[in-house]
Amino acid sequence: MAVRTGRRAVFLDKDGTLVVDVPYNVDPARVTLAPGAREGARRLHEAGYALVVVTNQSGVARGLFEEDALRAVEERLTELLGVPLAGFYFCPHHPEGLVGRYRVECECRKPRPGLIERAARELNLDLARSWMIGDILHDVEAGNRAGCRSVLVLTGGETEWLPGPHRAPTFTATDVGHAAELVLASEPVPT
Repeated sequence: MAVRTGRRAVFLDKDGTLVVDVPYNVDPARVTLAPGAREGARRLHEAGYALVVVTNQSGVARGLFEEDALRAVEERLTELLGVPLAGFYFCPHHPEGLVGRYRVECECRKPRPGLIERAARELNLDLARSWMIGDILHDVEAGNRAGCRSVLVLTGGETEWLPGPHRAPTFTATDVGHAAELVLASEPVPT
């Protein structure tokens, strides 16, 4: 039997999952939680999961805001959730960006698993015991490719519904609160 050394985590998409999606928003005053986000995050945190935000932020590559602007968003999100985040990871890249150094094909832009894998290394997380919760199939694919289980929250973010080998979620949920219920119901009580 393999010994598990890393902590279990829940990776959470930001826009459309944790917060109401306001495209390219970096104004903390305009950050509002999506229904069920606070309660779901609290329940997962209390159950011992490390909470890690993983989010594509192509506004950096598009020249709409600087990377540093996301720190205030992270602080506001933590304040609104009322629980600590173990990490806040974002991809600033986009292959069609206007800012040269960010106009690249990268491994961190979801649906690729790079953000999740980086967080797992840096935070000592066990991906096999972890989950990805997001509102689009790119989130699901990133989690599944990283070796996590996944929950798709049906908040209206997914509009393409393109199938693929890593795009089937473990569960679907109405919001993060419902996703937390499903995650917690599927896990044995830690000893």
